[in-house]
Amino acid sequence: MQMLFFGKHKTEMPAPEDALPGRSEKMPVSGSHYVLGTPLAPPFPEGTEQAVFGMGCFWGAERIFWELEGVHTTAVGYAAGYTPNPSYEEVCSAKTGHNEVVLVAFDPAKISYDDLLRAFWEGHDPTQGMGQGNDVGTQYRSGIYTYSEAQREAALVSRSSFADALRAAGHSAEITTEIEPAGEFFYAEGYHQQYLAKNPGGYCGLGGTGVSCPVGLTSAPS
Repeated sequence: MQMLFFGKHKTEMPAPEDALPGRSEKMPVSGSHYVLGTPLAPPFPEGTEQAVFGMGCFWGAERIFWELEGVHTTAVGYAAGYTPNPSYEEVCSAKTGHNEVVLVAFDPAKISYDDLLRAFWEGHDPTQGMGQGNDVGTQYRSGIYTYSEAQREAALVSRSSFADALRAAGHSAEITTEIEPAGEFFYAEGYHQQYLAKNPGGYCGLGGTGVSCPVGLTSAPS
């Protein structure tokens, strides 16, 4: 994913009153998941839970989660900002406050939220602030957006555990991951959905720290 804009403003969150106005029309969501064949939008099967993660460019982040057994569907979009129904170009301007995120709908009888957290922590470097690898900007920040108090508590515990693991491995940088309640999820444009499955040689700037996360090692459903 190219960096479309440069400059200090790319790494500074806008004030709500300075954010772009956006629009009332929602992004059309059509078709099924290119890999899993499941619908991208609700309603999901009874018992399905949802999770949202931001970990850099959402192309590579989405692939991490659709490859996990027990995940019903994934979709990329924008969250944790101010502008309603933003476009990709608007998000890249750093004037919406949004993060590039992945929506994960999963079956908790087959995969636990802890296991998703483990994939999250190991799939990127959560110490890089407003960026990930060569991608710099507010939309590339590390974030966990929770749908319940149980998810929030699990996310906080996992952040502490992974921080300990990083320090034990000799990493001195502090985790910058934000943990916030999930607000509205805005679907990204259709061409972004499952981008790396449709374009196998496409760009992916994600890279982990090489440190294993202790979260989820023993919590997978039997």
